[in-house]
Amino acid sequence: MKTAVKVMAVSVLFGATAMYAASTAACVGCHGADFGKSALGKSKIVKDLSKEEIITALKGYKAGTFGGPMKSVMQGQVKALSDADIEAIAAEIKK
Repeated sequence: MKTAVKVMAVSVLFGATAMYAASTAACVGCHGADFGKSALGKSKIVKDLSKEEIITALKGYKAGTFGGPMKSVMQGQVKALSDADIEAIAAEIKK
């Protein structure tokens, strides 16, 4: 019984993580609901970027090859995202 409960709990956690990964929910805290806010007064306005620029930036943050003062913060935000997640987030932002 304990094993079944543990398996169910882990499944729920992994399922929530997978759904969260391709969501912009974590982004709006710093970038605003409409992505028109400069995060901590240091970032570009995301809504002004093209879909391709968003993808390039997120992939660059993940690789550690992109970004200025927010590089380490953003790298932590995107490290678990797949390329498909990144493309889905960019599409959601630009819809």
